[in-house]
Amino acid sequence: MDTDAPQPAGTDAPQPADTDTPQPAGTDAAFWQERRTCFLTTLRPDGSPHLTPVGVTYDPGTRIARVITDGASKKARNVRAALAAGGEARVAVAQVDGRRWCSLEGRAVVKDDPASVADAERRYAERYKTPRANPNRVVIEITVTRALGTAKPPGW
Repeated sequence: MDTDAPQPAGTDAPQPADTDTPQPAGTDAAFWQERRTCFLTTLRPDGSPHLTPVGVTYDPGTRIARVITDGASKKARNVRAALAAGGEARVAVAQVDGRRWCSLEGRAVVKDDPASVADAERRYAERYKTPRANPNRVVIEITVTRALGTAKPPGW
């Protein structure tokens, strides 16, 4: 099947997600489970983009993407600044593998409570490896509102 060809209307309708069942390699779900470097874009207070390589986990059941980082990182500061200014912290994460790619867009918050951080670390370890110890770690949680690309996760 030519993945560049337009798809019939209705093929992007959300489907039920099964987050407990590993997906076979080559599926769009596997694309968000395989180890690969992703990129996070946040906006600086002046509106210019800040792009950085990160590890991302994605839960298709809740449509939440997570990035673990140091609480003093520029990406965490950008999200906090947008929220403190009374606005939304609009962000995007993306990954690519040859002709397969996906961008997830949404609204971000920074969480520093131990339960949220531990959950994000567990998810990160499943996709990548156990993260190094960091007492200042936070998690950027992204409520995904749009998925674009040739390898969108289940439900998009």
